[in-house]
Amino acid sequence: MLTGATALVLPGSGPMRCVFIVKATLIAAVAALVLTGCGSVCACVGNPYVPPGPSTSPGLGFDAVVTETDTAITIHTGQKLEVVLHARSGMTNWSNVRSSDTSVLSPIVNPAASAVRGVTLAAFQALTPGRADITATAGAACSPGQACPMYVMLYSVTVTVT
Repeated sequence: MLTGATALVLPGSGPMRCVFIVKATLIAAVAALVLTGCGSVCACVGNPYVPPGPSTSPGLGFDAVVTETDTAITIHTGQKLEVVLHARSGMTNWSNVRSSDTSVLSPIVNPAASAVRGVTLAAFQALTPGRADITATAGAACSPGQACPMYVMLYSVTVTVT
């Protein structure tokens, strides 16, 4: 018996006390997993890593920006377009970012070519009125020496230059 201190009193006796302790422990464990496993954005189901959301404002020296969520954009002759592509979980970084018509939309050097891990940057300048598609590809990220699925993701955005 404790004297001078408050004793913790558990409900019931024998097996009921054990059930109470197990339930309380399970509830505490689940609460801890939910709070620490998801962070500020709960992306625990399906995609454990969620990259930072795409920026809707163009970078320094650019007039417009497109991301992997965009499918079409219209810009004016002379404007510069920044392409910012975030790699999906389980996929390689985007590569082979190209314009289908370089006389309309020509690749240029991106001054911010140093991107965070998992982000591919590219830049283009609108030369003449017309239409061009920007495409990029990404494959499955596989460990060396392991079987790897043979599929490729294709990104495409239509750029109309006026």
